[in-house]
Amino acid sequence: MKKLENKCMLITYADCMGDNLKDLKCALDRHFREAIGGIHVLPFFPSSGDRGFAPMDYHVVDSAFGGWGEIEALSKEYYLMADYMINHISAHSAYYQDFLAKKDASNYHDLFIRYKDFWENGEPTDEQIDQIYKRKPRAPYVDAQFADGTTEKVWCTFDEEQIDINVNSKTARDFITDNLRTLCGHGIALVRLDAFAYATKKAGTSCFFIEPDVWDLMHFCEDVVKDYGVTLLPEIHEHYTMQQKIEQAGYYVYDFALPMLLINALYYGQSRYLKHWLTICPRKQFTTLDTHDGIGVVDVKDLLPDDEIARTKEDIFQKGANVKKVYNTKAYNNLDIYQVNCTYYSALGDDDDAYLLARAVQFFAPGIPQVYYVGMLAGKNDLKLLEETKVGRNINRHYYSLEEIDEEVKRPVVQKLLDLMKFRNTHPAFDGEFILEESNDEELVILRKNGDDFARLHANFKTKEFSITHS
Repeated sequence: MKKLENKCMLITYADCMGDNLKDLKCALDRHFREAIGGIHVLPFFPSSGDRGFAPMDYHVVDSAFGGWGEIEALSKEYYLMADYMINHISAHSAYYQDFLAKKDASNYHDLFIRYKDFWENGEPTDEQIDQIYKRKPRAPYVDAQFADGTTEKVWCTFDEEQIDINVNSKTARDFITDNLRTLCGHGIALVRLDAFAYATKKAGTSCFFIEPDVWDLMHFCEDVVKDYGVTLLPEIHEHYTMQQKIEQAGYYVYDFALPMLLINALYYGQSRYLKHWLTICPRKQFTTLDTHDGIGVVDVKDLLPDDEIARTKEDIFQKGANVKKVYNTKAYNNLDIYQVNCTYYSALGDDDDAYLLARAVQFFAPGIPQVYYVGMLAGKNDLKLLEETKVGRNINRHYYSLEEIDEEVKRPVVQKLLDLMKFRNTHPAFDGEFILEESNDEELVILRKNGDDFARLHANFKTKEFSITHS
């Protein structure tokens, strides 16, 4: 397998660039081989919901996408990242179904978090419910309906198809070990620990990123994968100081703040908030502008003043192309106040110049760039898929056929983006220092330097123009 490299990583579903993993490889070989060095293949396991994030079994690839052979073929040419949903497993998995059938006699009876065992009196107090960092307007649980006719509350943070794991039990530790080893054994170079901060829970706390428990869990996972040379990437959307803390412990993190900071800079022709972040942001990180979810808002708390966050979020609906507030409401099965559903290209008004400037800044910023497949093709909001499914996030989850990709790559904006990605992958300056040079409030000047090799980006947020000079 290929190990992690400092080259652009593509984020894609297994069936969104063609119909399956074989088609994906065909598209990459035909158009993108030099533009990307790695791939984050979003969950490719059998799943019962949330577009793959309610996994049923990590031992197999969903047959609709292919098999391990296709995954391993990709791993020989690109460094691969796979998701491990450390916080939960599908309600339709054999594990949970066995628990429902056999209850205390099940081998998995302690794999899940049972309210009767977790809370002192079997139920949280109103005060304890208020303390929980939750995704629902009530205590996070579902009613487990057992075969013997009894009912019991078990912890469920997200959708009812995603049952939380009791990560402290021996059964869970064996379960995690087995699943991580399975991924490592099939050519995966990085494992993304999805919903990582939710996995550690303790009564009377927020049940989110609980220390020192969270570090114990991280070290445990690290011990499992280290003999394979696999890297871990915990996925957390929260205050930027949490990412700084994780990086200080020696781990890779995500830069989820960059997308909103760049939109703010491009909307209002100023760079001061962006410059401040580039000065203090983690260096051991993966940068994003777009992902399979929306554009993060919570991630820029205290990096943008509250009034700047409010006006930037509001103006996405004014300046963005074909994006409406209603797409972020219950009418489109979305109540996530932390993200805005929109492609990044459309958030910038389908403006080629603004979009390419944003990507140039991302590629010069500290860290390894990730580019979502819709973003790699400068994709517009998919209103047809949105209306057909009434799922808000599907506005940014277009299904491209191979023939459609053949046409999209001919667009000048896509050609220029791919050239930028190739430059980022091959110029030695990006393996060296990051230097933020002096500039006025409308501009940004970044120097990347490695010995005698250099690359300098000069960007103007007012005119949406940029230039790159290099050795």
